[in-house]
Amino acid sequence: MPLPPSGAEPAAWLSLDLISGLGGEKLRSLLIQFGTPSAVLATPASRLSPIVGAKVADAIAAGPDPKKLAAALKWLEGENNHLLTLADHDYPPALLEISDPPPILYLKGQRALLTRAGIAVVGSRNATPVGLQNAEGFSLALSLAGLTIISGMALGIDASAHRGGLDGGASSIAVVGTGLDLVYPARNKALAKELAEKGLIISEFSLGTPALANNFPRRNRIISGLSRGVLVVEAALASGSLITARQAGEQGREVFAIPGTIHSPFSKGCHQLIKQGAKLVDEANDILVELQWQQSNWAPPSDANSSPGAALEADPDDGVGTDVNDPILTAMGYDAVSIDALMERVALPAEQVMARMSELEINGIIASLPGGRYQRLS
Repeated sequence: MPLPPSGAEPAAWLSLDLISGLGGEKLRSLLIQFGTPSAVLATPASRLSPIVGAKVADAIAAGPDPKKLAAALKWLEGENNHLLTLADHDYPPALLEISDPPPILYLKGQRALLTRAGIAVVGSRNATPVGLQNAEGFSLALSLAGLTIISGMALGIDASAHRGGLDGGASSIAVVGTGLDLVYPARNKALAKELAEKGLIISEFSLGTPALANNFPRRNRIISGLSRGVLVVEAALASGSLITARQAGEQGREVFAIPGTIHSPFSKGCHQLIKQGAKLVDEANDILVELQWQQSNWAPPSDANSSPGAALEADPDDGVGTDVNDPILTAMGYDAVSIDALMERVALPAEQVMARMSELEINGIIASLPGGRYQRLS
C-alpha cells in the first residue's frame, strides 16, 4: 500500500512525530508493517510493542498531547509553512540514499529549493575575518553558478555562507537543530527571516524543540545528505564541521577544504581533511570542475572584490590598494600578527605604522583579531 502524502493525513503524520521516543527508524518500521500513519495510530498497543517496545506502543495508543498537535496544525496554516514526508513526491531523492532519512521534515520558505542541486558550506562558529570572507565569497560564486548553498544557520561560517547563497541566483537552505517556531541563535533572527522569505529553513525536530546539544550533530547528516559535496572553510580539530565532512564521505559525497596558515587552530581541521583525501580548493571553480558542473551555468560575481581569490583593486592615487610594495602589508604576510611583531619587521616610526594600520583597517584590507593581532583580508 503506498503511503499517503502529508497533505492527505497531516494530523496523523504530526501525531506520530509528536510521540516521545518513537524516532525515525522505528517510525519507518511501523509504516512498513502497517502501511499508513492512520493505520499505525489505529493499531492496538499489543501489536505495536514488538516493533517499538511497550512504552512507545502505549504512548502511540494514547495519542499525542492535544495542545501540541493543535499548535502544529495551526503552524501549518502559516504562509510558506510546510510538512514534508517520505510519501511526498518532492521528498529529496538524495536524502533517501542516506542510512537514516528523516521520515518527517518541517519546512519554512521556498519548498522548491529542495529539488535543486546543492552544496554544503560549513565551518567554525568563531571564524576569522578571512574565513567569513571566504565563506561568503565562495557561496556567492557557487550560488551564481546554480548550486543552492546548504548550511546550519550557526554563527560564523554558516551565517556568511547563507548570506552569500542568498545573494546569488540559487539561494540557500538552512538545516537547523530546533523546532521551526524558534530561532537559534537569536542573533541570526534577521538572517532567519530572509531565509524564510527567499530561501528555505528545514528541521526534522517538532515545534518547540529547544537547542539541545545532541540535535546539532544529528542534523549534520541532513546537511551533507542534501548536498552533492561539502566545503569546509575553517574548522578546528574538534569541530562539528568535521562530523559533517565525515558523514559526507560515508554518504558518498565529495569533500572540499580551504587551506590556511599552519599557525591557525582554525586551519587544523581543514588540513587534516586534506591529508585524509579531501580536495584542496582555493577558488570556487575548483569545486565546479570536481563536480563536473555545467560551465554554461557559471556567471562570475559582478563585484570582483566579492569573488574568492579576487585581488583588491583601488585607484592608484588613493593609497589604499594592496600594493606589493607596501612595507606594512609585506611585513604582515598572511598570518595573524601582533603590533609588537610587526614593529620588529619594519624600520618605520611607530606613529607611521599605526596610522597606516588604521587606514588599512578602515578600508577593509586588514582586520583586527582577538588578542591585539591583525590579519590581511585579501
